[in-house]
Amino acid sequence: MRRKLLTSKGLLIALLLVALAASAPTGAGAQTTLREIPLDTSSSSTTMATAVDVAAATTGGRGGPESVAFDGTFVWVARQFADSVTRVRASDGVIAGTVAVGQRPVAVRFDASGVWVANLVGNTVTKLRASDGAVLGTFAVGAGPGGIAVDGGGGVWVANRNDGTVTKLRATNGSKLGTFAVGKRPLGMASDGPNVWVANNQSKTVMKLRASDGVVLATIPVGDGPFGVAFDGANIWVTNFFDGTVTKLRASDGLQLGVFPVGDGAAGVTYDGVSVWVACNGTNTVVRLSPSTGAVLATHRVAIGPFGVVWDGAAIWVANFGSDSLSTSR
Repeated sequence: MRRKLLTSKGLLIALLLVALAASAPTGAGAQTTLREIPLDTSSSSTTMATAVDVAAATTGGRGGPESVAFDGTFVWVARQFADSVTRVRASDGVIAGTVAVGQRPVAVRFDASGVWVANLVGNTVTKLRASDGAVLGTFAVGAGPGGIAVDGGGGVWVANRNDGTVTKLRATNGSKLGTFAVGKRPLGMASDGPNVWVANNQSKTVMKLRASDGVVLATIPVGDGPFGVAFDGANIWVTNFFDGTVTKLRASDGLQLGVFPVGDGAAGVTYDGVSVWVACNGTNTVVRLSPSTGAVLATHRVAIGPFGVVWDGAAIWVANFGSDSLSTSR
């Protein structure tokens, strides 16, 4: 049943089914629950809450938040079934506004030029001004854009999950610089500066592309259903959704340094400068790992169906797809 989760038809049903069966990974220790911030305020107050929104869970999480990004002040949340992104002030969790984008936004990233949103339906990317959410442009990419990375040379990379390509855009104006073939169903992406790494979900591989020209430098086998990618300054971390693990690779040459269990449905991953964080979709948890050993340092309960994670410099933020909320350690 879990293999249906990453298809567009089975996304909601399969997600909510697996999310009900929670089990902490071995070595996680005592679990704490992160504070929850509902994103749908249409029928309730805008004050923060700690209880799961049951109505949202039973209807598929209303907005279906899947990805998060931090711009230095605000956390941006892509809510794919609301066709919008929500901006939340990181310091106190107050919702600062919602901006309409394209159809089914599933990924969001920030760079110095703005906030980039991948719209799965319509095959576009929307660029927003971070200060006020104004739309700066909408740009055509490949089929089913679902992942975004920003490289060290002014390029924005978009993973097109439905045609097995990645598109490179110029950050300043959104012009298309190239489209490059990768593996089947590319999802998560990350940059180590000169290179871009792409998780090929249905190929069980991660690819290393040279950011300057898109040349494939390496194709590396990882686990089952690679989903998210993060860079810790020296190594690449890849979450493997279907086997509940993360793979650690040396960025310089792709050498596998370890495979570590985290929890069912390993999805979003981020590095905070000290630890690696992984959202486990099937256990409704976010796990903190030692980057040197891969050991689980802490496990935190979140709401239903966590996917995206981001660090704001002081706290972790998790997008809960099934409950239309954020969880945070603030």
